Amino acid sequence: MVLRVLVTGAAGQIGYAVVLQIAKGDVFGPETPIVLVLFDIPPMLQALEGVQFELQDCSLPTLQEVVVTVKEEEAFKDIDYAFLIGAMPRKQGMERKDLLSANVKIFKSQGIALAKYAKPTTKIIVVGNPANTNAFIAAKFASPAIPEKNFTSMTRLDHNRATSQVAMKCGVGIRDVKNVIIWGNHSSTQFPDVTHAKVVKNGATLGAYEAINDKEWIQGPFINVVQKRGAVIIEKRKLSSAMSAAKAACDHIRDWHCGTKPSEWVSMGIPSDGSYGIPKGLIFSFPVTISGGEYKIVQGLHLDEFAKGKIAITQKELEEERDEALQACA
Repeated sequence: MVLRVLVTGAAGQIGYAVVLQIAKGDVFGPETPIVLVLFDIPPMLQALEGVQFELQDCSLPTLQEVVVTVKEEEAFKDIDYAFLIGAMPRKQGMERKDLLSANVKIFKSQGIALAKYAKPTTKIIVVGNPANTNAFIAAKFASPAIPEKNFTSMTRLDHNRATSQVAMKCGVGIRDVKNVIIWGNHSSTQFPDVTHAKVVKNGATLGAYEAINDKEWIQGPFINVVQKRGAVIIEKRKLSSAMSAAKAACDHIRDWHCGTKPSEWVSMGIPSDGSYGIPKGLIFSFPVTISGGEYKIVQGLHLDEFAKGKIAITQKELEEERDEALQACA
């Protein structure tokens, strides 16, 4: 079956890095033919055509066609997957809240376009920040044509960052660390949690707390590094994370499409079903397992007082963002 995959903001840095991974089979597998739809704002049309030409020049067996458009009715028509990357960018010194009002307009419009033109089975990842709240707005305006559960936001970048920090701290490879969790918002309030993570060290599988053996680091510098990594990269590159963000978006959709490995979970921003006391409908990052294209929140994980406190902070921020976004829609 040919998959029709939309990338918005396709002329931007993250889009440029995402499209090659999709086109060469890294996301949907080497046997799945892809029609790639590249969408951006009208001033970016020339740049979009340049990306289209490059993709054609890659001579990829999986890539059936590259469509370029600046019209929502063409972009969203009959798509199977959407990478919603295009958004008002965050600049140095900006908090995500500053981005809310500009982005509400974009994601309201895209939610309406999804409802009108896309398949009801379309699966959506929102990458453009503030990602959780942008996903919430898109889902609201795509309802009831597209189920709320089909809207997700990317916290896989944070998940990958946390995994990498633990691996470096323990002196092991990335493959030897699994089941870190990102709770909450893709922002500086997120809670990277290693309480239930496992590390393979010297052939033995240990809990992350035991493997790291430094509670102060886990509850201090580790959390800070993951929370602030995006801002630090902006400071150093003068541009936001693109390569790592693109890789994470592709990881997120690959796992949603292909499933997670047995006894492993990943972090995804999804509409809450009330699990762990998070209000229903709030787009919140949870640990999930995925099978047959459906994600399930990992249930029954013990949360100590430290974790509950951190989760409450990120929940409060998301509720405030949601309320501000709804006001901006009114």
